[in-house]
Amino acid sequence: MHLGNARTALLAWLHSRVVGARHLLRFEDLDRGRVRPWAYDVLRRDLEWLGLTWDEEYIQSKRLDLYASALEHLPTYPCTCTRRDIQAAIQDSAGAPHGTEPVYSGTCRTRPSHPDRPAALRWRVPDLTVCAQDLYRQETLCQHLPGEVGDLVLRRNDGVYAYHLAVVVDDAAMGVTDIVRGADLWPATPRQIALQRALGAPTPAYLHVPLMNDHAGLRLAKRDGAPPVRAYREEGTPPGRLLAELARSLGWTVPDEVTAADLQGHWRAELADRGLSPPSS
Repeated sequence: MHLGNARTALLAWLHSRVVGARHLLRFEDLDRGRVRPWAYDVLRRDLEWLGLTWDEEYIQSKRLDLYASALEHLPTYPCTCTRRDIQAAIQDSAGAPHGTEPVYSGTCRTRPSHPDRPAALRWRVPDLTVCAQDLYRQETLCQHLPGEVGDLVLRRNDGVYAYHLAVVVDDAAMGVTDIVRGADLWPATPRQIALQRALGAPTPAYLHVPLMNDHAGLRLAKRDGAPPVRAYREEGTPPGRLLAELARSLGWTVPDEVTAADLQGHWRAELADRGLSPPSS
């Protein structure tokens, strides 16, 4: 967990506490090739060190039966296209790549293009327009499906369930009502709402908060060397000092050291500025 992750975790925690809700910790560890066994405990220690306690904990890799069951309720088809195949099909049809996220053209909708390859499972996305509302950004985002996003992969060809499917299933099963997450996931919200509707699941309230940038104005990322919270914890930095820096990065005026609880009034003010009315106590 780097500082950007920590700031988003802080805001999610503040929201849970301000509105008087349960706060959930969910390890999204489906891509087993990227999982490190020690990371679970490190993340727990980082959150506890910052005072970001949680009421329930879930580990996605222990919930695979739920995702398999959900998959049975959706119209899917096997797809053997690679990323290169998809990009080539786009270039052939349009003369150039389409946008930053290649949109699958439906090559395997009738039958797999390469029956000899392992197949992913794609959702045969219905023809509809889905609009998402964001309470923090105070924006509405509408997408036409499948035209703008294509048929979504719900299970990869190596058997790993897709993020979009897993989080929708988990949010419904866990009774999630409010989601506070980074703004980078805002474009994916309409497709998740489409999955919610297809599975008969409720749609939570969404609040997408700004990402934390480095001194060059670039998004903090582990691959670019963003320092982990663990380093600050192990070198003896007071957690209150780090929390104060995270708060100041949001434009909040705070003392040099604070607790997470001290910041609840600032989040309450953020909600009020957006016309939202959290409980008064």
